[in-house]
Amino acid sequence: MLKKIVLLGMMGSGKSTLGKILSKKIKIDFFDTDTIIKKECKINIKKIFDIYGEKYFRKKEEKVVLKILSYKSASIISLGGGAFLNNKLQKEILKKTISIWLKPDFKTIYDRCKKSNHRPLIATDNNLKFNLKKLIKERYSVYSKANLTITLNKTPSAIGDNIIKRLNKIINL
Repeated sequence: MLKKIVLLGMMGSGKSTLGKILSKKIKIDFFDTDTIIKKECKINIKKIFDIYGEKYFRKKEEKVVLKILSYKSASIISLGGGAFLNNKLQKEILKKTISIWLKPDFKTIYDRCKKSNHRPLIATDNNLKFNLKKLIKERYSVYSKANLTITLNKTPSAIGDNIIKRLNKIINL
């Protein structure tokens, strides 16, 4: 039986892009938690952080993720970069889903984040490399608890095919 599949990893790792690709290939629903939060709050994530703070955002994120996890149907879920650090969410995800850590190399993350001004933890950051390395150091040991780790070194479509191949070894898609 197909379960929920959760994509996790650093900002700029391609969770949203791969979530959409996998959703089309497997023909199941796709939920992007950051997109849902933006729609519910009617402002972007950076503004949520600026106006209400990170604590408010993390509570909202927890509520959204738990709601999606409660749905009966199988789906692909793209988490925000910090969601899996929440112990409650981490336990639920590891218990109820197949979790996949998308792990690009540092240069890929850096290049993608450098082009973006909507990532709240680094948006006004003059020392992007240092702070990304700090976040990576804090998060990688937590991300490594995921069921699968996918190194991102191909096109998104090829990575999607690789994920499906790996999932087929665990469950029958």
